[in-house]
Amino acid sequence: MPAVSVEGVKKSFGSTQALAGVDLEVARGEIVGLLGPNGAGKTTLVRVLATLLPPDGGRAEVLGLDVVRQAAQVRQRIGLTGQQAAVDEILTGRENLRLFGELFHLSVADARRRADELLERFDLVEAADRTARTYSGGMRRRLDLASSLLVRPELLFLDEPTTGLDPRSRNSIWEVTRELVDEGTTLLLTTQYLEEADQLADRIVVIDHGRIIAEGTGDDLKEQVGGQVVEVLLANPDERRTALAALGDHAHPVGEVRVHVGIDGEHALQRVAQVAAALDEAGLTVRDLGLRRPTLDDVFLQLTGNPPSDAEVAGNGHAHSGDRPADVHVGDGPAGDGAAPAVDPTAAAGDPTAAADDPTAAASGDTAAAGDRRAHINARGEDHS
Repeated sequence: MPAVSVEGVKKSFGSTQALAGVDLEVARGEIVGLLGPNGAGKTTLVRVLATLLPPDGGRAEVLGLDVVRQAAQVRQRIGLTGQQAAVDEILTGRENLRLFGELFHLSVADARRRADELLERFDLVEAADRTARTYSGGMRRRLDLASSLLVRPELLFLDEPTTGLDPRSRNSIWEVTRELVDEGTTLLLTTQYLEEADQLADRIVVIDHGRIIAEGTGDDLKEQVGGQVVEVLLANPDERRTALAALGDHAHPVGEVRVHVGIDGEHALQRVAQVAAALDEAGLTVRDLGLRRPTLDDVFLQLTGNPPSDAEVAGNGHAHSGDRPADVHVGDGPAGDGAAPAVDPTAAAGDPTAAADDPTAAASGDTAAAGDRRAHINARGEDHS
């Protein structure tokens, strides 16, 4: 029995169709990365599978349970970490973890023990007894992720799990994620970091306009681009249009200053020379030019027509910031600092009209509800929001 089975799932917000008949299967013990441009339907699908949003049509089962008819049983067996950190700012890090442990129906002793283990695992011991309002955005994110690991869910949904983390913290989350899978947990993650999907996921699913348009391993998807490419790093971003014209139909932009040129692998060196000559003839200056294999950036462009931003290419920014609400917060933290959204997911699921007022937010799933993990999942499937 697969961990996730989806057939023809549809979801609309007003006139905007967020999911247009999605079919997906996730095997037990698998890490599946869900990629797509802004408004593709990634978070809408996660919300449907996490029982936070009812589908308009089709069928979805999680761990053999129907997400509509058996929602309470589903919530007993899954975990969800949303895009916004769901921590209580007036509590300390240690108190937050103990509170979540009790909500998950751990004994007081077990909640204390697990809290101490996770504080150490996520390098939060020194800050454990400070209030969460004093934490940086990255620290809040690590605390938020730690709280989702107080119990061992059979299936864990990670909605952009490393947003806002520095490279060291991101690598730590990747290590923990792999450990969870080794222990038997199935993971479905959405991410805006293409490197993260490439490094972490066993299989990558690309979604666009509410439909799955491609899936496979990272190498499988890269092969669709056509083997190796010549990468050009321009010295001046204003010259990108001129470079594309000089390099012809096989060239496409990747961010502001990068251009990739597809080649025939048998004539790779000859093609590099041709690219260099064309750029020189056009009077363009380049910072770097070389031969390399395609990345998921190239896959994104070919499959969706949407190049990632330079920040995303570098792995330290968000290309699709429209996937997250910027104005829904709790406490005193500034926007974008990881504060938990004040949303009742039950109400959000029952009344999508607010999302329909903003087609961009609607198509991306109006992620605020998914960001508040207080609303899901405890040992009895109750709502403690």
